[in-house]
Amino acid sequence: MASTVLMAGLVGCSADTRPSQSGQAPPVEPKAAATPTPQVPAGKAPQRAFAVGVRQLKLNRDGRALPTTLWYPAAGQSGGAAKRSAAAAEGRFPVVMFSHGLGGRPDDYATLLTTWAAAGFVVAAPTFPHTSTGADNNVLDVLNQPADVSYALDQVLALDAKADDQLQGRLDADRVAAAGHSAGGVTTIGLFTANRDERLDAGVVFAGTALGVGTAFAGAAAPQLFVHGELDEVVEYAAGKAAYDKVPWPKAMLSLPKGDHGRTMLKDRAALRVVSDTSIEFLRWSLYGDAAAKQRIPTGAARGDIATFDNHL
Repeated sequence: MASTVLMAGLVGCSADTRPSQSGQAPPVEPKAAATPTPQVPAGKAPQRAFAVGVRQLKLNRDGRALPTTLWYPAAGQSGGAAKRSAAAAEGRFPVVMFSHGLGGRPDDYATLLTTWAAAGFVVAAPTFPHTSTGADNNVLDVLNQPADVSYALDQVLALDAKADDQLQGRLDADRVAAAGHSAGGVTTIGLFTANRDERLDAGVVFAGTALGVGTAFAGAAAPQLFVHGELDEVVEYAAGKAAYDKVPWPKAMLSLPKGDHGRTMLKDRAALRVVSDTSIEFLRWSLYGDAAAKQRIPTGAARGDIATFDNHL
């Protein structure tokens, strides 16, 4: 039953695909009771913009090839395109694991993800073996992707202690988030429910649903930001809102009344700025523990009257 519903709900989950139907997933029993408060200690996020470096990791989990793109704060002048294998900036930076949608790839989200890196985050985005561009688009394999992300996180964090690596001494393993779009949003929700990774301190879900992974959010409290277009033609807005409603922790939902499944939300310049500003301030608060950033989150969300914001942070 779960596999049938997941297939129906996620066919065409990339930002450039066509409508499908969505439905309800059977409940998943919780692993542990949630605790009431976030676990990241107070701190202050960098306010300057960084240059951005980009590189590839060749990862493989038990025969599942997971080439992973890394965008990270780099030394040098900010602005311009990401620089291949650039030296990392000074400092220790939180890590955000990003999961692409069905039929997508990490580069589809490069504009948003490089913006996150320029704000002071290391972003790691695996390319999944069965749901990426040119793969067999086996939507049921989405259920294997939370474990892929946890494995990729293992490998990324190991770079902090790897001699002569660009990211040696640059990664803050105690400040980690997961994010994803569409099928990647399902993957992200799964990392806080059926496949809870306790290293994760926060989540950002773009056009996601709880199909197949359930809404039994478990473990230490991890703030969640949901972003969803109200005209989403692939994953119905109501399905994303239903998952959001089940989150027992600090949470907020950025709703775009004219937003579709991804083209408007992630490519339209004005909407992208609202999504980018809101998500950056959310990550500054939830990963750096920056209280001032928390106060700025509604300001970014309200810019241009493009979105509405349900704030329970």
